[in-house]
Amino acid sequence: MKSNNYHSHFSIPIKEYLKQKFFTTKLFFILVGSVLLSLQSCNNKAEAATEKDKPISDLSIYNLPSKWTNEEGTEMEMKDMKGQVLVMVMIYTSCKSACPRLVADMRNIEQRIPNNIKDNVKFVMVSIDPTVDTPKRLKAFAIENKMDDDQWVFLRSTEENTREFAAVLAVNYKKIDPIDFSHSNIISVFNADGELVYQQEGLGVNSDQTINKITEEAGKLN
Repeated sequence: MKSNNYHSHFSIPIKEYLKQKFFTTKLFFILVGSVLLSLQSCNNKAEAATEKDKPISDLSIYNLPSKWTNEEGTEMEMKDMKGQVLVMVMIYTSCKSACPRLVADMRNIEQRIPNNIKDNVKFVMVSIDPTVDTPKRLKAFAIENKMDDDQWVFLRSTEENTREFAAVLAVNYKKIDPIDFSHSNIISVFNADGELVYQQEGLGVNSDQTINKITEEAGKLN
């Protein structure tokens, strides 16, 4: 496991007066409360907008110009996920050895993230076999593995873009026969600015530090 160093009253009966005063006071506090909630909502939206509008650092994956296609067949870029913590792994869906264990590790990490920050996190599966892993296949794989809600994203691109992204993650992979690849087993954590902040290497390893780092980064977005 390796760590990166790298949002006037009138004359009216007292009871009637008190009733009106109570109503007026209650209405006042309701209005004040509504204004405060509105301001809070505006502040939260402003903070979210600020997070997305921040300049991209030289170390961010959001500088990559590569185009990707998700499991819905929608074309996107990495920067479209800016403003959220990303937990990423590179796999291929026909893999029968290491990838199912990486998928299990990702699901375990997702289940342990506190509910109050889960909306700040995306779990991204990037295919190293774009020829086989079409959007239709990625969608089917997501459903098969119960990873088809909004928190999960499956991506594929060209061989060139995939190789470039693998280099960014320090993931090595090689086709060893017509259907199989040998590859690194690395889960990477990126902060909301797209900067690599942590990596977990290996299969079935203790993920406490990974979860702590995700929680730390996602907590900054609340």
